[in-house]
Amino acid sequence: MAAGHPGDASNKAPDTGAAVISRAFRRSLATLLLIALGIGLIFYLGKRGPEEKVTPDEAPVSVPAEPREATPEVPVVSFTDVSRAAGVDFVHVNGAYGKRFLPETMGGGVALFDYDNDGDADLLLVNSDTWQERRQAGGQRPTMALYANDGRGNFSNVTAAAGLDISAYGMGVAAGDYDGDGWVDLFISAMGPNRLLRNTGGRFTDSTAAAGLAGDPERWSTSSAFFDYDNDGDLDLFVANYVQWSQDIDLEVDFRLTGIGRAYGPPKSYAGTHCYLYRNDGDGTFSDVSAEAGIQVNNPATGKPMGKALAVSPIDADGDGYLDLLVANDTVQNFFFYNRGDGRFEEVGTYWGLAFDRNGHATGAMGTDAAYYRNSGELGFVIGNFANEMTSLYVSQGDPSQYADESIVDGIGPASRLKLSFAVFFFDYDLDGRLDLFQANGHVENEINAVQASQHYRQPPQLFWNCGDQCPATFVPVDEGASGDLAQPLAGRGAAYADLDGDGDLDLVITQVGDAPVVLRNDQALGHHWLRIRLKGRGPNRDAIGARVEVTAGGITRQLQVMPTRGYLSQVELPLTFGLGQNAGAERVRIQWPDGSTETHAEVPVDRTVVFEQQE
Repeated sequence: MAAGHPGDASNKAPDTGAAVISRAFRRSLATLLLIALGIGLIFYLGKRGPEEKVTPDEAPVSVPAEPREATPEVPVVSFTDVSRAAGVDFVHVNGAYGKRFLPETMGGGVALFDYDNDGDADLLLVNSDTWQERRQAGGQRPTMALYANDGRGNFSNVTAAAGLDISAYGMGVAAGDYDGDGWVDLFISAMGPNRLLRNTGGRFTDSTAAAGLAGDPERWSTSSAFFDYDNDGDLDLFVANYVQWSQDIDLEVDFRLTGIGRAYGPPKSYAGTHCYLYRNDGDGTFSDVSAEAGIQVNNPATGKPMGKALAVSPIDADGDGYLDLLVANDTVQNFFFYNRGDGRFEEVGTYWGLAFDRNGHATGAMGTDAAYYRNSGELGFVIGNFANEMTSLYVSQGDPSQYADESIVDGIGPASRLKLSFAVFFFDYDLDGRLDLFQANGHVENEINAVQASQHYRQPPQLFWNCGDQCPATFVPVDEGASGDLAQPLAGRGAAYADLDGDGDLDLVITQVGDAPVVLRNDQALGHHWLRIRLKGRGPNRDAIGARVEVTAGGITRQLQVMPTRGYLSQVELPLTFGLGQNAGAERVRIQWPDGSTETHAEVPVDRTVVFEQQE
């Protein structure tokens, strides 16, 4: 059995078996109670008859419930909006001018990465553009924006100095050192040609043409990820592509809503496309291996491309040493590309239980993430969905190739149903040692409330606290009144996390389509311990993207993967943050490097950032 396999005992906390039995018992008990209540209600209504009325005096008296163990209270952690105070004055431009073109609803991404190698997370915000027919001759077009971090969460705009004052109808970003020179490069996905921007000592140069990464100029690219799919030591690139779109197609679709008129059309009205997989050839160039690698999926009924991809999660799901890919598709089945280890992928989403929701339907899937959020061998995939669709939470069922949607039993389903969710990811916001869940929300139709009273264009983000085995459901929704400025309604799209101010906890950046981003400082003061780990690998993949790190503290093993691609169109920081709760030390840190080698470190000090360099 390969090291790090979900079924490997070394990959689990000592009490994993007991935890699984406990969860199963609680879920079975909850199901039995619901059945009993339903039977009782049917029996009661049948006894009453249609004309029977119950007066207050005749009302049945409730029997006191059996006393049970108190549910832990959700920790109070406030997030403070410091966007303007921190120096971030960017405003996203989507070019909307009344025509209701679909791309106006979908951007833009954010990357938190160290562009200048000074040890802190800098901020890149991807911009879209005005439409060509609206541009004035000689007028200034919007560009992306790069802000340098001073290490304390204060930012200065260095876009022009860094060579990033570039205009495109941008969507998302991937960050990775593709050429192994020690400086993190950028790939910008777009509606139109994509861009590869090589970092040369803190200044970026456009290397798209030389690398061969522009893609089809008519293609609409969304999320992307640098990852080493063939284990040759350098970073390859996956690019998700959305629907076949042009202004003419959009106008021909001419989607309308009663009470609004012309509106943003659903993706069902557009044909699908294939994604890209580019192999890094090690000389600064990439080869498109999409077809031969098996990631082009056709609809068996039509023979045409099926995918309408918005997000991707690279992770080694079965611990065989090769990174697999979950691709979130909007209104068609999700794909799971299993890496066979021979340069090819096999699409097994339906067989693994990841393609459809619990009712067998495709969802309006937006963002996605993956994590071992139960501190056990059970892997979870989260997918944010359209309004009136619950967020999906697929969890492995004791087998890395079998998944079931446990969104309802894990406490996410009902609370997420009305929201339209884009970015979703796991992170430990309170540093208690359990991964919590975040969702950035916002509708695509700015006048939706005129036709659906339950829906609003701007929607507050959601935070779910991971209660572990102490609660009937793993996740507990955090009350909006207890999260500070996190609860403000937004037209949320991309999101990312990093320790922006150097205090050990994770801050947030949320982007808005056609509006300003929000920088949220995490002001938790719970006294929990933490450990931040930064890896330095050998060879071209110097940042060890794809490595898996386990930290054992207090007898519980937590694991995270070095993978900046998370959520929707965005990139989180490279260092891994492990919350440790009340544990003032880490008994063990185990690292599985991308090349499969492992090393273990004992008695690692906490409340600091520790750098581990791969041994020769």
